[in-house]
Amino acid sequence: MTRVQVAPDTALQVSMFDELVVSVRAGQSAEDAAELLLGEMSADEQLSILHGDVEFWPGRGRIMEHGYSYVPFVMGSLPRLGIPGISFIDGPRGVVVGNATAFPVAMARGASWDRDLEEQIGAAIGREVRASGGNLFGGVCINLPRHPAWGRAQETYSDQPLILGELGAALVRGVRPNAMACVKHFALNSMENARFDVDVTCSDEAMHEDFLPHFERAISEGAESVMCAYNSVNGSWASESRQLLDEVLRQTWGFDGFVLSDFIWAIRDASASLEAGLDLEAPFAQLRAERLPAEIAAGRVSWERVHASAARILCAQLRHYAFRDQAEPTSDLIAGTEHRNLARRAAQRSMVLLKNDGPDGPILPIADAESRTIAVIGQLANAVNLGDKGSSNVTPPETVTALAGIRAGFHRTTVVHHDGADLEEAAKVAAAADVVIVVVGYTAQEEGEWVNGRVYARDDLMALYPQPRSDEDHTVVESMFARLEAAKGKPEAGGDRTDLRLLPHDEALIHALTAVNARTVVVLQSAGAVLTRPWDDGPAGIVLMWYAGMEGGHALADLLKGDVDFSGRLPFAMVADPDDLPDFRVDATSIEYDRWYGQRLIAARGSEAAYPLGFGLSYARHGITGPRQVTLDGTDGTVTVDLVNEGRMDSRVVAQVYATRLDGDRAGERELVGFTVVPVVAGGQVRATIPISLRPLARWSQTERAFVLPSGDVRIEVSRHWGDPQSVSTTITL
Repeated sequence: MTRVQVAPDTALQVSMFDELVVSVRAGQSAEDAAELLLGEMSADEQLSILHGDVEFWPGRGRIMEHGYSYVPFVMGSLPRLGIPGISFIDGPRGVVVGNATAFPVAMARGASWDRDLEEQIGAAIGREVRASGGNLFGGVCINLPRHPAWGRAQETYSDQPLILGELGAALVRGVRPNAMACVKHFALNSMENARFDVDVTCSDEAMHEDFLPHFERAISEGAESVMCAYNSVNGSWASESRQLLDEVLRQTWGFDGFVLSDFIWAIRDASASLEAGLDLEAPFAQLRAERLPAEIAAGRVSWERVHASAARILCAQLRHYAFRDQAEPTSDLIAGTEHRNLARRAAQRSMVLLKNDGPDGPILPIADAESRTIAVIGQLANAVNLGDKGSSNVTPPETVTALAGIRAGFHRTTVVHHDGADLEEAAKVAAAADVVIVVVGYTAQEEGEWVNGRVYARDDLMALYPQPRSDEDHTVVESMFARLEAAKGKPEAGGDRTDLRLLPHDEALIHALTAVNARTVVVLQSAGAVLTRPWDDGPAGIVLMWYAGMEGGHALADLLKGDVDFSGRLPFAMVADPDDLPDFRVDATSIEYDRWYGQRLIAARGSEAAYPLGFGLSYARHGITGPRQVTLDGTDGTVTVDLVNEGRMDSRVVAQVYATRLDGDRAGERELVGFTVVPVVAGGQVRATIPISLRPLARWSQTERAFVLPSGDVRIEVSRHWGDPQSVSTTITL
């Protein structure tokens, strides 16, 4: 410790780390400051920077006792020099420690198409991370869900690289003034049950064109960290993939932050991961703590690698503490009024109106009148249903359910509730109502992160654990196996979906209610796509509510009443026929990822989506005129159009830009290349300049290690959704 003069008559003890933070803020390079810290460390201290602070078995016991959402995970701290270490708090729907604001899941926020909104959410999350004792937010999840059955689809934004990259970048920007941002899971991670076993093969072209560009975009906004995936990529575990961690991340993109592992089972070989460029083992002192000293002595990995990884981890901390906001957020902002209002606004802008018909015209909006009765039916109507219970689980102080929100919003209307378990009784309630709102969908039981006791006790994965030594260690081991035994025969929660249809009882309930009351609105709670064709001709209205966060019930009522307009748009295409989906096997040990998925695959097969990419209805009628101007500088540019609101209420126009190459081997393929969200008052018109990127039309050249944009004619369309017959277009020549 060193004494420095901070005021004429005041002396304050500060650590070496604190002194160097001041120096970095004054202009010293973080790299030089990190070298000074490393010069003061012993060999053992340098190694300790590369893994978690808590020993493995006590850490595992803490999770079993308190759950995942207990305190931040601290890695690589060194109190002697004042090094705080990495204090990790997960996401992405909010802070998983304590009782924090639960925002809508990321896929719901993807349906907002709103960069500014996502940056505001990032700012709120960053403040809550810092106020909760964290300095790294692990919730910038931007994996591309190649198949909608992926159990963790709710944690990401879209199957479109452009949306993934732009919203991931916005979240990074929002978080960084108060916490470091971690982008995950790198890479090709979109299978949940098979993630510890599957080898994903992917060509360089498909990888760079479809599965990696969004990572590059989010990292470009200053993300300090990247988390590797569990799965294997082209024959190498992601944690030891030189292709991903060195060739792509550092050499091609110039990433100068640090890479950390996914938790517990990601690193299979301590030395190989370090050689490949993985810097930090999360979250405990595990494989590296036990094996690296001997492996270094045996020459399997060098001290230069240890030094380089420790330096990257220290540089990130020095930069963060030097340039983060000086104001310290207080705990009273966590789930406070400002953040709850933001969660409500996010839910309003996320929900998608898929259908709005009725025997006498559109069923929505619903007037709040004393003469009306609304029947709210379904077991999920009054359930707290925020999403899965895995590492993204947020525990807010309270949650507004769909039923509670409708009762609060329709305070003049008689609102009755039936759980829908008895179809005959539910139908009687529906028949007597003026309007029926049936809430159906999934829960954490049907989809989400999947880690059960059998995973912990797998022989190959147990080989990654340190040997239990103390009595406390052995007690944790015994408890783990006791829990495994107690769980035998019980249904497992989460994981990948095996069927995109609703549960049989939900479909039967919809049929029963629509048979007795044509004025029925179906509200879907889900992470993503649902096969609606078995029942969607029955209800007058369909609303995709998602897992809408702690204020979701209020937001739903706001939209059903028409206090605000629906502006959510699908961030993927919902198929009409499951045959239009790519191959997906929950127990696969190998799979190929190519460019054929989503709207692109549906179109290539000559099929029609049930609801295409970007689809969504509004109460207001939106018009687009132009394009007035298209400008390009390389692959980036803008399109200028006029957006018109022909309705009687203020609305938000989601303008989408699609580009179609008119010649070459990919002629006719329509790709999303830009979007913006613009508020337009009732009866108003706004001239909007939409940022675009023609990167989706470019081809990756492995020889040049760069994108090449072929010449030729390209049709530019500004649309309300993919294939919009009312789009406006122009042709440009590259």
